[in-house]
Amino acid sequence: MSLLSSKSLETLQNCKNLLAFSAGVDSSALFFLLHEAKIDFDIALVNYQTRPRSDEEALHAQKLADTYDKTAYIKTVTLPQKNFEHNARQVRYDFFAEIITQKGYDNLITAHQLNDRTEWFLMQFTKGAGAVELSGFEEIEKREHYTLVRPLIHTPKEMLLAYLHENKHPYFLDESNQNEQYTRNYFRKHFADELVQNYAKGIQKSFAYLHEDKKALFQLEVLKKIEALTILKSSQNEIRDIRQIDKVLKQMSYILSKAQKEEIVKQKDIVISDRFAVVWEEEKIYIAPFFKTVMPKQFKEACRVRNIPAKIRPYLYSIDFDFMKW
Repeated sequence: MSLLSSKSLETLQNCKNLLAFSAGVDSSALFFLLHEAKIDFDIALVNYQTRPRSDEEALHAQKLADTYDKTAYIKTVTLPQKNFEHNARQVRYDFFAEIITQKGYDNLITAHQLNDRTEWFLMQFTKGAGAVELSGFEEIEKREHYTLVRPLIHTPKEMLLAYLHENKHPYFLDESNQNEQYTRNYFRKHFADELVQNYAKGIQKSFAYLHEDKKALFQLEVLKKIEALTILKSSQNEIRDIRQIDKVLKQMSYILSKAQKEEIVKQKDIVISDRFAVVWEEEKIYIAPFFKTVMPKQFKEACRVRNIPAKIRPYLYSIDFDFMKW
C-alpha cells in the first residue's frame, strides 16, 4: 500500500504547506515521503526542553530544513508539569496558527498515523464515548484560517519505521514515549500497537465506517457567522451541544480539556482561558474571541435591544460591527 493518502496529496498539491515536525519516527518519515512526492512544504517545531536531546532535535530540524531548502520555524518554551500534555498541545497549535496567519500557509500537515488513531479510540472507549468521539481525528479538517491534513492517518507505524530503515533516513526516538505515567503511552504499549500489528486492515475499515456514521449523526447547526463570531442553534441536548462548542473552538485552533467542557456545561456563560467567550442560551449558543473594552452607551444599548449577550458585545465592538447585518 502507498504510505501517503492520495486524498491528502491531492489537497496539498500546488499549495503552501507547513509540516508540524518533531524529528521523531512519524514526522521524519512524513518529511521524506512528502519530499519524494514533490510536495512543497516548510517545517515548524516546538522545543519544550523536557528531555536531554530536545536541543539536539531542534538543531537537527534546522539542518534538515537547510539541506532541503526549506524554512524552519522553531519555538523554545518551558511549561509547568501540571496539565503538561494539554498545555503543550495548545502552545503547539497556537504557534502553528500564528505562523500560518503571518506567512500565508494554506495547510497544516501533521504526522498522526493509524496507531495514534487506534490509541485515541481505546482511550475514549474506556472513558465513555459515542460514535463522534470514537471516530477521533479526521484526515482532512477545515480550521478557521487553514486546512489540517493528516496524510498518514491510514498507515501503521511499523510501516513508517520500515521505510526509514530501508532508506537510511535519520530520526530520533522520544524516550518519554516509554513513560507509562502518561495514559496514552500505557494504551499504546499494552493495546494499540499490538492491535494494529495484527488487525490493521479491519481497523482501517472500522474507522472508515465510523467516519461515515459521524457525518450522518453530527453536523454543526450554524445560525450565523460574523467574522470570528459563531452563533449555533441549541439542540436542547447537552451532549450534542458541547460537541458543537468543541468543534467550533477546534476550528479556531483551541482544544478544550475535559475539565473545561464540564465547566461550560455547568456555567453556560463563561470565558475560556481569557481567550474565548461561550454563552449557551436555551435556543442559541454564542462563541467569540473574548475582549475587555470600554463601549459607549449607545453601542451597549443597541446590543441590549437585539438581545446580544454581554460577553459577546466587546468582540462586536472590536470589529466595528454594523447592526444592519444582525
